Formats: sequence, C-alpha cells, structure tokens
Amino acid sequence: MNALLTSAVAGLTAGGTYALLGVCAVFTYRLVAVVNFTGAAIGTAGTFVLIALYEAGFPIWPSVLVGIAAGTLVGVAIGYIMTRWFGEAGASTKAAVTVALLVGIIAIGLRLTGGQHPHNMPELFPGSAFRMAGVEVTIASVLTIGLAALFTVLADLFLNNTKVGLNLRALADRPMAAELLGIRVQLLSLLVWGMTGAFTTFALMIIAPQRSPNFMTLSLLVVPALAAALVGLFRSFWRTLAGGIVLGLVEGMASSVDSISQYRSAIPFLVVLAVLLWSQREARWDEAR
Repeated sequence: MNALLTSAVAGLTAGGTYALLGVCAVFTYRLVAVVNFTGAAIGTAGTFVLIALYEAGFPIWPSVLVGIAAGTLVGVAIGYIMTRWFGEAGASTKAAVTVALLVGIIAIGLRLTGGQHPHNMPELFPGSAFRMAGVEVTIASVLTIGLAALFTVLADLFLNNTKVGLNLRALADRPMAAELLGIRVQLLSLLVWGMTGAFTTFALMIIAPQRSPNFMTLSLLVVPALAAALVGLFRSFWRTLAGGIVLGLVEGMASSVDSISQYRSAIPFLVVLAVLLWSQREARWDEAR
C-alpha cells in the first residue's frame, strides 16, 4: 500500500505537466479554434535551447530565460503559419496541419539534437517541498501543479472578465466577422500562441530531468495532454486540470504494479477511448429508443 502511495505521489509531477499542457490545448482551441498537436513540441524546442546553452557552459537561469524566449518564438512562428495560410480552414484541416508540423518539428529536432541520445538536463528545482503521509513531495511536483492551477485561473478570468478575452472568443467563433469589427485578429492569435509556448516551455523544463530528455519523448507528451483536454471536452479548464493530475496519479500507481507497468503509456489512449465513448452515449441511446 505504501509503495502504491509513493508511486502515486511520484506521478504528481507528470500530472501537473499533463494538466498544464492540456489547459494550454483548451486555451488554444477556445481562442483560435485549433486542436493543437504541436504544444509539447513547442515546449521541447525551448527546453533544448536551454540544454544546448547549459552543455556549452552558460549559467543556468539566463539559459532558462533564453529557452523560454525561444519556445515563445516557435509558438508565434506556428501561430503565424496557422493564421496566415489556414485562418479560414475547417477544424479538421487545422488539426491535420498541426500534426504535419509536429512530425516536421520532431524530425528537425532529432536531427539537431543527435537523435534519441539522452542529454544532460539540469534540475531547476531539486529537493523535497514537504512530506505527505510519509511520502516526500518534490518541489517540482508542487511547482508544476501550481503553474497549471495558475494558468487555469488566469485563463478563466481572462476569457470571462476582460475585453481582450471577449474579443478573442469572438475571434474563435466568427474570425471574419471579428476582423470586420476592427478586432486585430492576427495580432491576438499570435499573442495566444506565444503565451502558450512560454508556459509549456517552462513546464517541460521542470519535468525533463525526470523523463528521458530526448526530443521525441518530450514532444509526445502531447498525447496525455490531449487526453486531459478531452476530459474537459475542450471547454472546461478546471476539468482539464483535474483530468491531467488524475492521469499522472494513475500512471504513477501503474508503474508500481509489475504486471501492468510496461503498459502504463497506454493509459492516455484508454482515457481518450472512454471519453469518446461516453460523449457518444446520448446518440446511441436515442438510436436504441
């Protein structure tokens, strides 16, 4: 029982990261109407700028700032592509474009970073924050969950209580009408892409030392992130936050059970399948009646 609890607590860091990436995916979907498969890859690009500078002997915190700036710029660049050439495309086309961009970013990233060879990633926040039920809770766990909760609160307040937030919601629902009303569509879209790029980069910098820090592994964190976003049905920030944290806890507990630990990476897939089946239940019941 103690081993199960320890493993669950160990999953908190991953859960916080899944939650933050998921909330960023919901934020992007609600404001620019794009199911973004590149979220984790954008953060990974910024994280590897930090790794490159650190391995070259630069001080850690200036390198962190440069890495976050790089992740922000990659986010803005992808946002520019989406708004410049696919602004009027349908949701499925936009999603397909982000999948293609994800493949391209991973291919370029693997080439530039030496394939799947793990790199030396410094721990930004080492050590224990406190003990809970006899188990050490790390500072990284507290920070990732705190960052996810902070972004959730800010996103909720921003969308519902600011004029810019209302403009962005109009942009997602009716982009052409919003442009005719004088809303600066492209500028606001790039702001969304840049903001999510900065948050995801910082989150991945925290979690990278606890994962295999190679470009593909970090980029594919988009799978559990989108599973968390599906729990919130790409509408609710709070349900996405809870979904991401629970996903990390379940994954952590699964790692302590020998018979299923090697299959724990399939948990996000099971979550996606369960949510999609649940979302279709009303249609099936109507057909049955």
